[in-house]
Amino acid sequence: MKINRVELREIQMPLVHPFETSFDKTTLRRIVLVRVDADGLTGWGEVTAGEAPLYSHETYETAWHVLREFLVPWALEKDWASPSELAARFRPIRGHNMAKAALENALWVIEAQQKGISLAKAVGGTLEEIPCGVSIGIQISIEVLLEKIAREVSAGYQRIKVKVKPGWDVNVLDRIRTEFPRISLMADANSAYTLADLDHLKQFDRFYLMMIEQPLGWDDIIDHARLQRELSTPICLDESIHSADDACKAIELGACKIINVKLGRVGGFTSARRLHEVCRAKNIPVWCGGMLESGIGRAHNVAMSSLPGFTLPGDVSASRRYWTEDIISPEVTVSARGTIRVPQTPGLGYEPDLNRIERVTTRKEQFS
Repeated sequence: MKINRVELREIQMPLVHPFETSFDKTTLRRIVLVRVDADGLTGWGEVTAGEAPLYSHETYETAWHVLREFLVPWALEKDWASPSELAARFRPIRGHNMAKAALENALWVIEAQQKGISLAKAVGGTLEEIPCGVSIGIQISIEVLLEKIAREVSAGYQRIKVKVKPGWDVNVLDRIRTEFPRISLMADANSAYTLADLDHLKQFDRFYLMMIEQPLGWDDIIDHARLQRELSTPICLDESIHSADDACKAIELGACKIINVKLGRVGGFTSARRLHEVCRAKNIPVWCGGMLESGIGRAHNVAMSSLPGFTLPGDVSASRRYWTEDIISPEVTVSARGTIRVPQTPGLGYEPDLNRIERVTTRKEQFS
């Protein structure tokens, strides 16, 4: 595979509704897209980093810098036998997984086209339909939250995730369980607690949650192992896991019973597949987390979620939950059963809308 040209674009897309977590509130997404032209074909990738270094150290701006100064020049050095070979070339750069993933994933799209197969099949996916959950941010009141949950349950979503933080947790979960006693429910803390909150976190057990996601430090596995011994609720790790090695250590320590795989956080499909295989071998369920992606990142998530170990509903929901108009055609839609059909056409499976992308572009730069 000979890369002829790489284009970086920053796009700006306002969310349909603000999305609030324990650490931030997002109303406008600033996203870096990576377009790669190779051997007469085009692949698209997406940097999933946020606007501020709050979920991780990466932002859209740091990703632009690392791509421009390091990753893109390295990618243009030579021909590549596979996207995984490019991932190995990027290994000397410490961190910056979301920047790496955007470029590597674009090459997977090209390789799928070269082979005449879908992106899902190219990365090893076997599922033809994936189960979908939905993530709901912190709301202005419990009543508003309950209305949103009712709407998503009616839409068919198979799992509801709610964001929690101190002061917005036990009382909220209690109301949800009163109104919706049988839904599959999980709580995502985004590192809002410490072991000093142990007695408080034990109260979560009475709500029969599927899991509590990343309750403690964003880079911790030791304290999570202690907490998991005290809870019957399964702990799911998110921010702490950046590789298959991280997953092995967390599982061995008993720090979690479930792992959230985010394609950007772990550095792209090559790393995600290794992590997935480690978890399958150790009987640890995985699922696909979301980062408020545009349709391009969402299409990559659909492909990753087709891997056989992704047995729990992920945060891969319909485009219209986030955007008035997405940048792909067709947009991602969810069936009344709460599922998404995995595209079987060669490549990405969705067509980037170049006119729409151009309208929301705020800067771009090309390299060849």
